[in-house]
Amino acid sequence: MLLLGAADAGVLPDDRADILYHRYDGGGLVVDGPSVLVRKKFGDHFSMAYNYYEDMISSASIDVITQASAYKEVRKQNSVNFDVIHGKATYSAGYIYSKEPDYKSSTAFGSISEDMFGDLTTVTFGFTRGWDRVGERGTTRDDPLDHSSWQLGVSQILTRNTVLNLNYEVTEANGFINNPYRQVRYLDPLEPLGYAYQKEIYPNTRSGNAASATLKYYLPWHAAATGSYRFYSDTFGIKANTGEIAYTQPVYRTWTVDSHLRYYHQTHADFYSDLFPYANAQNFLARDREMATFGSYTFGIGATWEYRVNRFSWLQKGTVNLRWDRIHIAYDDFRDLRVTDVAPGTEPLYTLDANVLQAFVSFWF
Repeated sequence: MLLLGAADAGVLPDDRADILYHRYDGGGLVVDGPSVLVRKKFGDHFSMAYNYYEDMISSASIDVITQASAYKEVRKQNSVNFDVIHGKATYSAGYIYSKEPDYKSSTAFGSISEDMFGDLTTVTFGFTRGWDRVGERGTTRDDPLDHSSWQLGVSQILTRNTVLNLNYEVTEANGFINNPYRQVRYLDPLEPLGYAYQKEIYPNTRSGNAASATLKYYLPWHAAATGSYRFYSDTFGIKANTGEIAYTQPVYRTWTVDSHLRYYHQTHADFYSDLFPYANAQNFLARDREMATFGSYTFGIGATWEYRVNRFSWLQKGTVNLRWDRIHIAYDDFRDLRVTDVAPGTEPLYTLDANVLQAFVSFWF
C-alpha cells in the first residue's frame, strides 16, 4: 500500500521507479524479499503503475513448532494501477494477484476523488472486491473466500498549516475464513501434556467497521507533526483501538528524518479460548493468537537522502531511504506452549518482539 497508493485528487503521481528490500524478523518468523515499482504518466490526465512484490517466508513460529514442522515458501504478487484526471475528479482502478503454494488471491479495486469548495476539501469513495482460493498442503482443499470493502474519506484543509483526514470503512468476508493449519487445544487427561488438539472452526461470514481520523500540522521550521486514531469492531466480537504520533524533520536540505510511535490494543473474538474444557466445546472454536486479547507498541525511525543525478539527463533526482521498526506484542490470554512442565492453562503468557527493515532507492524521471 505504501508503494502503490492512489494519487491525491487532482494530481497525478510523478514518473518514478522504486526498488525495495524488506525484512520482518520476529517470533520465529522471517519474511523478506524484493519489490519493484514503476509509475509513468501519459499526458496530463492519465498514469499507470506496476508493482512486483515477493515474500520469502521461513517459519518456525510458536504455532508451527508446537503443532507442526518448520517450513519455507515463497509468495509472489503482481499489481497494476491506473489513474485518470477529469476536471476536479480523479478516477483510480487496479488489480492485484498473489500466489503461494497453498493460497491464491485476486483483488480488484477502484476509487473516485473529487476536489470541492475551492480545493480545500477532497471527498473519496472507494470499493475493493477480492476472490481468494484457500488450499492446504498435502490435501486437495480449494475453498473459496470472497471479501469486499467500501471506503469513504474526507480530507479537509483547516488552516494553511493544518490538514484533517477522516475515513470510514466497511468490510465483509464470506467463505473459508480461518487458517486450515491452525488448531485449538482442549483438556484431555489421557494425553501426556494434559491436552489434545482439534481443528479450528470459524463462522463463514465476517463483517467489520473502522473509523479513523488523522491530523497533520506543518510547523514553522518546515517540519510536520501527525496524530491519528482508529477504532475497529467486527461481528467476531473484536474491538480494537489504534493511536499513533509521528514527526518529520528536514535536515541539511538533502536529508529528511522521521519517527513514529504506535499503540494498538484489541479484545478477543467471542469464540476464542486458549484452552477449551473438552472437544467440540462450542459451535465455533479459535485459538489463533490474532483472535486473542493483546496490546502492541511499535517504534520506528527513518531517514531519506535526496540527491541529483547529473550523469543521466533523463533522471531528475533520486533518494535513498531506510526505515526500521521495533514491535513488541504482549498477549493477555494466549499462552506459551513451549513450556510443558506446568499444568495446562498455567503456562506463561506469550510475548513477541520483531524488527522490520525497509531499504529502498527511488528515481524520478
